[in-house]
Amino acid sequence: MLYQQERERLAEIVRTMFDRFETNAAGGNVSVRMNDKHIIMTPTLMSQDHLCDISPYQILVVDMDENVIEGDGRLTREINMHMACFKTHKDIGAVIHGHARESMVFATMGMEMPNLTEATQKFGRIPCLDFYPACSPELAEEVKTYVESLGDDVKSKAMLLKQHGVLVLDTTLNRAYDSLERLEYNAYIAYKSMVFDRLGIHNMEVEDYEYNLVE
Repeated sequence: MLYQQERERLAEIVRTMFDRFETNAAGGNVSVRMNDKHIIMTPTLMSQDHLCDISPYQILVVDMDENVIEGDGRLTREINMHMACFKTHKDIGAVIHGHARESMVFATMGMEMPNLTEATQKFGRIPCLDFYPACSPELAEEVKTYVESLGDDVKSKAMLLKQHGVLVLDTTLNRAYDSLERLEYNAYIAYKSMVFDRLGIHNMEVEDYEYNLVE
């Protein structure tokens, strides 16, 4: 079995995502760069059919031409968005796409998420990209264009996909999942803070702090 340890870890991560409401039965997918030839990726219908409870062998080994080398399942159509990230910058080692419950508030509204917590300062801006239908070439191109705009600053980046979900980029799967957790906590805090601000309980302050930027 190719990349057994890495596929076991990816299966564990997606189960955790579902259990923690970081994606839902409507979808989500995760991919990890193994080397210049292969990525590993969750199969289509991972959420709808399996509620993210999948075996390591259901994690697909895929080449850079999107051919399945090993694994039990079919490719998700959203592989185009993942490949857009991997092919745009060599430092991107993992891509997580989910329908995270708290962050979906901002994504559904088409709003940039305020970056309020110390733990998320390394993200910088948390933008909401323009809407394009899920799985479409246009959405993949929108993501590619944004990643290109980051230059070499592609580590620990999070973005919202309007009316769709979240996309997190990082150098490793463990770091990408850590970023997803941080994003969700920030989303929870941000929308509560916005409510407090509008009710006049306390003014919300969004500041850029020069700390906790690299971990």
